Amino acid sequence: MCGIAGVFYQHPKHMTDPQTLVNMAAIMHHRGPDGFGYATMPERGVGFAHARLSIIDLVGDRARQPFVTEDQRLMVAHNGEFYDFKRLRAELTADGAQFKTKSDSEIILHLYPRFGVQGMLPYLRGEFAFSLYDQAEDTLYLVRDRFGVKPLYYTETDKGIVFGSELKTLFAHPDVPRAFSDTGLYHQLIQTMVPGTTAFEGIRQVMPGHVVSIKRVNGRLHTEETKYWDMDFPLEHQHDQDDKRADEYIAGVRKHLLEAVQHRLTADVPVGCYLSGGIDSCSILGLSAAASQEPVKAFTIGFDSAAYDETPIAREMAAATQADHHVMSLNSNDLYDHFEQTLWHTERTIYNTLGVAKYLMSQQVRDVGYKVVMTGEGADELFAGYPSFRKDLFMYGLDHLPAQERAEWQSMLEQNNKLFKGAMLAREEYVSDAFVAKMGFTPSCLQPWLSCTGFADKLLAPSRRARMEGYDAGQAIADTLDADMLADRHPLDKAQYVWTKTMLEGQILTWGGDRVDMANSMEARPAFLDHKLAEYAFKIPPHLRIRKNKEKWVLREAMKGLLPETLYKREKFAFMAPPAHTDPKKWQAMRDLAQKYLNKEAVEEAGLLDYTEVQALFALHEADDASAELQVQLDAVINHMLGVQVLHHHFVKTDVPAQAAAKAKALGWSA
Repeated sequence: MCGIAGVFYQHPKHMTDPQTLVNMAAIMHHRGPDGFGYATMPERGVGFAHARLSIIDLVGDRARQPFVTEDQRLMVAHNGEFYDFKRLRAELTADGAQFKTKSDSEIILHLYPRFGVQGMLPYLRGEFAFSLYDQAEDTLYLVRDRFGVKPLYYTETDKGIVFGSELKTLFAHPDVPRAFSDTGLYHQLIQTMVPGTTAFEGIRQVMPGHVVSIKRVNGRLHTEETKYWDMDFPLEHQHDQDDKRADEYIAGVRKHLLEAVQHRLTADVPVGCYLSGGIDSCSILGLSAAASQEPVKAFTIGFDSAAYDETPIAREMAAATQADHHVMSLNSNDLYDHFEQTLWHTERTIYNTLGVAKYLMSQQVRDVGYKVVMTGEGADELFAGYPSFRKDLFMYGLDHLPAQERAEWQSMLEQNNKLFKGAMLAREEYVSDAFVAKMGFTPSCLQPWLSCTGFADKLLAPSRRARMEGYDAGQAIADTLDADMLADRHPLDKAQYVWTKTMLEGQILTWGGDRVDMANSMEARPAFLDHKLAEYAFKIPPHLRIRKNKEKWVLREAMKGLLPETLYKREKFAFMAPPAHTDPKKWQAMRDLAQKYLNKEAVEEAGLLDYTEVQALFALHEADDASAELQVQLDAVINHMLGVQVLHHHFVKTDVPAQAAAKAKALGWSA
């Protein structure tokens, strides 16, 4: 687990000073505090840099990256983990390959010459992002894992391509402009990004499951993006309707999940587990404990609000598995005290301070000597755990059931999730014509955020508002989704597909995952997002994912023997921090931060928001007749307003190249 960076220029004469590459690595020192490396091919206008977090092959500098082959044909920089690499290494060695390290990363140098990029990708299992330059083809490849667990950004300047694991890595290069785009700003305010985009002008992400190829032809760079993997659900009529096979699917989930967990226990350092009160993380801990010889270290976040705190169930699970349990208890006003620093790492806005809580937890994980934890992310995506999935199923996928029965289930769903209405569930139905045209309905997971467009339309600074007139956020998002993957699919499959392409990649795996974990040099491994497990889960019939109003039924049954009875019977509880308005101290802490970043001078200097409308939104939130649901929604919008101002301060107003150079000097990193 590391950070990568690099350049690929149209002409070698543009080749940057190697110290710039080192500076790009230094500004993401948190991703790789155990060492750095860089390599260049000046005559080809290519250079890579790498900041290393050592987890596999800890012997000296043997595994220092970037790797360059002896014939100077290939250069590689890799972030993440390839599992099952020992078997692959043995097979490749038998085929004549000679390895110089014990690192999982080195297998790329031997797979690529044999199979090419597209041919080698099926062999790569895990969470990864890597850059590969082939001098013979004069082509740079940027590759991201199937679900987008690991980040990878790139931009094209007048001179060529600049890429890196984080936005600040690109901003550390003096040729990369730092400015919000109108659409990027707008989508920050409504939480949901357009897949593949960022908040900043000209900077894109490599899409999950994609390869970006940049080939130089006659001094010009030609960029092509190719998909190599997707969530390919069966057609609706192909789903198995036979209840007699339920036990087969239960056993299959257990088998594939255990295999995914065992792979993610592979490390030359101890591996712990995140533990909430949910089925997902409890399953991971239970399987890890069963597969390990020593007690597993488990880490839990506790809140001082009983309505949001899950530590009682987490303690019960930890005791049942004899885990070494570490609980971090947070006071409500702790979170806004660390809001700014968290956003420096997330590089995007957050709707809920859970991202701050995760940042603080990763800090404690690192402080007790752990670099790696397994997490439960991905279970809800594969097995239909979120309340929005049940809502879509009740509305569009159960036409054969009596309307009264569906209405009763819907009412129960709304009542049990009333704390999250305005965030996880919309206050009222929102219809996007673009989504209706593309998939037949507007997925419930996007409705809370698309309904924020009414606020975003007003909040934009006047000049930006004028340029965005008539913009359809739903259309922009829907246009990125592969129509072939939605056509003739079951409504539940469609809902899960959309969530995974938007909320999972753009939220859970960024400000809820990699960015706040790696902020403290800590690697998170989401076992549920193993693509072999996922491909099996896609085939599980919808009626076994949600059965008689019980979400994640097949997973629940597969893990029944591991789970405390309370948890086995419990409904999905969305894990989020208490919103600001639920506690006077937290509200005041948020207000103090707003006084710094949302005052008239700060707002007008940034040129992002309309100060009058910012004040009007606060007034709407604090009105005597504001409902709890409206306040939950406006809490999110306020966090986004704060967020864009914080991002402006850190990445537009601040001289990031100078900041990176100072960091490199302080670390003693030099070319």
